[in-house]
Amino acid sequence: MKQKTLNNKIYFSGVGIHTGVFSNITLIPAEENTGIIFRRNDLENSPEIKADVRNVISTDRSTNLGKDGVEINTVEHILAAISGTEIDNIIIEIDNIEVPIMDGSSREFIKKISEIGTKEQSSEKRFFEISKRIEYTDEQSGTEYIALPKSDFSVEVEIDYNSKILGIQQAKLNTISDFKNEISSSRTFCFLHELEQLLENNLIKGGDINNAIVIVENEIDKDKLSNLASVFGKEDIQVQKGGILNNLELRHENEAARHKLLDVVGDLTLLGRSIKGKIIAKKPGHKHNIQFTKKLQQMMNEKINKTQPEIDFSTKPLYDREKIKEILPHRDPFLFIDEIREIGNDSIVGVKHVKEEEDYFKGHFPGAPVMPGVLQLETMAQIGGVLILNTVPDPENYLTFFMKIDNAKFKRKVVPGDTIVFRLSLISPIRRGLCHMHGKGFVNEKIVVEGDLLAQIAKK
Repeated sequence: MKQKTLNNKIYFSGVGIHTGVFSNITLIPAEENTGIIFRRNDLENSPEIKADVRNVISTDRSTNLGKDGVEINTVEHILAAISGTEIDNIIIEIDNIEVPIMDGSSREFIKKISEIGTKEQSSEKRFFEISKRIEYTDEQSGTEYIALPKSDFSVEVEIDYNSKILGIQQAKLNTISDFKNEISSSRTFCFLHELEQLLENNLIKGGDINNAIVIVENEIDKDKLSNLASVFGKEDIQVQKGGILNNLELRHENEAARHKLLDVVGDLTLLGRSIKGKIIAKKPGHKHNIQFTKKLQQMMNEKINKTQPEIDFSTKPLYDREKIKEILPHRDPFLFIDEIREIGNDSIVGVKHVKEEEDYFKGHFPGAPVMPGVLQLETMAQIGGVLILNTVPDPENYLTFFMKIDNAKFKRKVVPGDTIVFRLSLISPIRRGLCHMHGKGFVNEKIVVEGDLLAQIAKK
């Protein structure tokens, strides 16, 4: 499968349910391997936050991202829509702190995305394939998650709030292509006593009786109904048959469970890759969705770091040597990279074709040539330099200086005729020009060199 992005820009506007702020959102097509990026275009320099579970700063009734003091709140519904339409690369521009609640579901996002359509890109879609049973349990809440091997993506959810109105509910998503019709229209919900608490603590400023299902467990007097009507700016509010407030008709008998499944899909989007596997969630919520996603991401990264990147050498590289020279100041005989095959926000893949005619083989060792380990590290460092310089608009005006190399290991000899495939991944986000990376070099699926590199870029 190929990666996908939007055909064109899409615009949304609305109020955030928790902050009450009015926001304008623009969904923008993005280049392959970009991933999902939030951009605060109301702030100086339009800071960006990657949709990554490592950037989650809170999960109190919604999933909220933050980086360097910049926040984006309530991201789960729009992320669910992006996953539900199988989009890999997109920029989400927003001019305020919170994503609009719209009707409390993903339906409006899905509708416009479907209308504008998506397009395939040249790079392969990235998956995390569940290869064994993975479990996460929180004994205090009784929350459980299980991930099982499966050739595609499916989710099963069960909720139990000990509620006579809701009862125990289940929802299923058999395949991601069913998300639009089966899950996307399911709205957020809360109990009346929770709503009253939120109102008392000024935590639900953008609520509307049409964007949340309010469940009433006990009888409610006319004075309380009158007060609620005043809060929501309505003439009249009633409790309808079935214990639902606001004259709101349910879209599905198990809409609450379906919405919790929607939240699971949205929060799992923060893994950074589409999942091939079956996810079973009992009593899920944002806090535990995120903890489970962090566990999956840790296992995914361990698996990725041990595996040689797949490269189709019949296709053109992202950067050839001439393009690399536009970014790096190195020249022969000290330019060791031959190709850059992939650049993401936090990783890069580069290639070194080891040739007999390279100068260092004249003395290392004549008759039995071996590529020096220090030059393997230098090649890795140059590829890391491309990753760092890719973060500035004018890389030709910068130099990369490596400050430290730790945990360097040379595991197999490298000889003429070998092709080393390097992958470098960020250990921590790039800040103030400092970049901490872990790199591995592979030959024929085997690790030949690895190490941790700390580098800094500076103006020439």
